[in-house]
Amino acid sequence: MFGAPVQVAYSTDDVHAAALRWAARGIGPFFVIEHIALTDVEIDSKPSTFDHSSAYGQWGSVMVELVQQHDPGPDPVVGTSGIHHIASFVDDFDAASAELSADGFPRRLVATTSGGQAFAFHDARATMGHLLEIYERTDRLAAFYAMVRDASVNWTGDDPVRIL
Repeated sequence: MFGAPVQVAYSTDDVHAAALRWAARGIGPFFVIEHIALTDVEIDSKPSTFDHSSAYGQWGSVMVELVQQHDPGPDPVVGTSGIHHIASFVDDFDAASAELSADGFPRRLVATTSGGQAFAFHDARATMGHLLEIYERTDRLAAFYAMVRDASVNWTGDDPVRIL
């Protein structure tokens, strides 16, 4: 159902400042996507929006995502600090989402990126202290993960925050 973690994400109120702080510790470089375009967003099973920006960098064998929600509304999905989610690839998105929900981790958010990548956050905060994110591995997603990882190899600290 939920494979090995491929990403750990942290909440922030400023992805650019957070990426600079992480890069100063030798983690990076970070690639920022502002106001990530999404379709078919549901939060707590109701049609919604999720306006957020993320910065992606590499920390050893795991991708780091720094995530900022721009318009949190009355019940935000992203806080301002701490671990937000741990992400994992799944073989079957719908089956994994149903199984997580049945195991007591209700789906908090489901959406699709403009590139067609479905993802979901399941709420594991009561037992794990964070959300669980799932998505199926696609060639496009694997290429993005590889790009971030490859940029970190022999990175010397130059150009620590890059806008995509």
